[in-house]
Amino acid sequence: MKVLIDTNVLLDFLAKRQDYFKFANDIINACRLKKITGFVAAHSITNIFYILRKEYSIAERKTMLKHLLNILKVINLDREKILNALENESIDDLEDALQACCAENYTLDYIIARDLMGFPNVSISVISSEEFCNLIAEED
Repeated sequence: MKVLIDTNVLLDFLAKRQDYFKFANDIINACRLKKITGFVAAHSITNIFYILRKEYSIAERKTMLKHLLNILKVINLDREKILNALENESIDDLEDALQACCAENYTLDYIIARDLMGFPNVSISVISSEEFCNLIAEED
């Protein structure tokens, strides 16, 4: 199973956000154990680096992201993906439109996100961290 892990889910994992960490951690562990193949959109890396600036030093953020990239595959952005995201009239948030475009371009099985409503009319199934953890637990 191939999944795109949305920026907020990765932030839940890296920042150990209280209400969301357990599920994000379970997803990253499933990727680490090769039960699933996890992907991250390239732009998420820069967003995460910026967002975590108040909580972690530059060195800490770089180390965290290096470890994450040893587990996840990166979907690169190019002109075509960015233009497709900009032309997507059903998703107002550009970051979400880029996530959806990356997932669709790689024909992934799921987008794991916290804001499910941020992905209207996408061809990939969008699922919450909790729902996804329940799904993979059923498969074990």
